[in-house]
Amino acid sequence: MSASHEIEIRVRYNETDAMGFLHHGNYFTYFEMGRTELFRSQGGNYREMEEKGYLLVVAKIECKYRLPARYDDVLTLRTTLSRVTGAKLEHKYELFRDGASVAVAHSVIACVDREGNIQRMPAAMEQLGTESE
Repeated sequence: MSASHEIEIRVRYNETDAMGFLHHGNYFTYFEMGRTELFRSQGGNYREMEEKGYLLVVAKIECKYRLPARYDDVLTLRTTLSRVTGAKLEHKYELFRDGASVAVAHSVIACVDREGNIQRMPAAMEQLGTESE
């Protein structure tokens, strides 16, 4: 079974563009919030991981926008850890407003050391996923 977590996000005025829509770049900030809260809900702590030399970087991210979001909208973000391998995490994101799909996205997060070299995930991270390689 996949690990999932939901958070609510209210669109702030400074996150919108001149037309009053949530700026497309801010969706990626929301997805990062979702990843962080999912990890935290599973007992993880990014700060401790980084102190031990495990850094997680975005290797790939893509988003399909379906409906615009506007200032003061309350959105629900469901983040799902869909796959874990030795050196990467894959997440799926579903952003909703009142049950309607606003955006869907997918990311690949790689584990690297301080020099940017790919490294194996800590054992505790590998156990979070639905599938290990």
